[in-house]
Amino acid sequence: MFKISNLYEIYKKHPVITTDTRNLPPHSLFFALKGEKFDGNEFASKALENGCEYAIVDNSKYATNERIILVDDVLKTLQDLANFHRNQFSIPILAITGTNGKTTTKELISSVLSKKYRVHFTKGNLNNHIGVPMTLLSMPFDTEIAVIEMGANHQNEIEFLCEIAEPTHGLITNIGKAHIQGFGSFEGVIKTKSELYKSLIKTDGVIFYNSDNEILVKLEKTKKTVTYGIKNAEILGLEISAEPFLALKWTKREVNLFEPQWSGKEKHIQTQLIGSYNFENVLAAVCIGTFFEVDKKQIKIALEEYKSTNNRSQFAKTERNELILDAYNANPSSMAAALSNFSKMQNPNKMVILGDMLELGEISEFEHSNVLKKVKAEENLKGIFVGEMFYKLITKDNEFLAFKDSNECAEFLKENKFENQLILIKGSRGIQLEKIILYL
Repeated sequence: MFKISNLYEIYKKHPVITTDTRNLPPHSLFFALKGEKFDGNEFASKALENGCEYAIVDNSKYATNERIILVDDVLKTLQDLANFHRNQFSIPILAITGTNGKTTTKELISSVLSKKYRVHFTKGNLNNHIGVPMTLLSMPFDTEIAVIEMGANHQNEIEFLCEIAEPTHGLITNIGKAHIQGFGSFEGVIKTKSELYKSLIKTDGVIFYNSDNEILVKLEKTKKTVTYGIKNAEILGLEISAEPFLALKWTKREVNLFEPQWSGKEKHIQTQLIGSYNFENVLAAVCIGTFFEVDKKQIKIALEEYKSTNNRSQFAKTERNELILDAYNANPSSMAAALSNFSKMQNPNKMVILGDMLELGEISEFEHSNVLKKVKAEENLKGIFVGEMFYKLITKDNEFLAFKDSNECAEFLKENKFENQLILIKGSRGIQLEKIILYL
């Protein structure tokens, strides 16, 4: 079988990796991964015919010429090659995980660091056992800092991703109730996210954390920590407003270790992000930018320039309404934060369109009921709910409109126009709430 060191020599000549026959860059390496409904081995020859230089397979039946490389396990080979490539660098590798905000935080941090360094970072949310290796293998040789997002929906996944990426620095944004079905319990979520800290403890790495977060404060850490927060932190921040865009000020604590000192010389940042819940994400980027000695003015410019995409904390105006689009993902903690922020917004005509929070297992009905209680507690707040669980709960009392899926909701909105509303749209990605935006 092929040695990783030999495969790496080939990779250096052809440093573009693909696993998808619909995307075959010229002279790339095709890794024939398997899925539930496909076997990439079957497409090895096609990949070569369509421009790939080599194909890596783990079924000898398809190793039909010298440009098709046979290995024991294609996925493990991809992961091992990524780790081999990572070890050619002696640069900071910052890993980011957490229940909420990790993608936004990763983008903010990367924007800040890019003002001084050549930064390589996770594109989109390629943060799993395939995405992390792909991110590492797309890292150019002149990279000065890498920012790697890590996601998980089962125990031990963060530990495994750390074995591949070998981070030198780390950040957990927060720990909340998400993917309970896979983790088994909230304690399982805490255990898995904290695997990042445990990896850094082994290598004496640096941990950045929010000193206001009680769960993070209690976790075992390395001797090298840097804190941010509203009190008792090295980087102090204070929200100024969020109507609708977040504005804050920050300062580096220099003298008084017990009380925040606002001297009038603090730095102000006016972001283009919706919501108070992005405060700690922005402050994390300030903290890490400061640690890596990015100029304060450049930190401000980077954070004020940044615009969210992919339905994450986006603000949009249509011909009839104003929309807060936060429909990329949802879990109990992020839903509570979004509703809390929305309740503070001063507008007499507000409504919510909320989708199911998926993968909650046994706590699903309880957590969806909690969301409904929060919405009911707001006076004059109109509500539309989408998804099987919300539909099940709402049909019992008929207080709100409910639809089994986004297609049904879209059909309703075609015929029933809402105007002059401020609308919060939030739900799990699988609910596909983006389908309804056209009709608002």
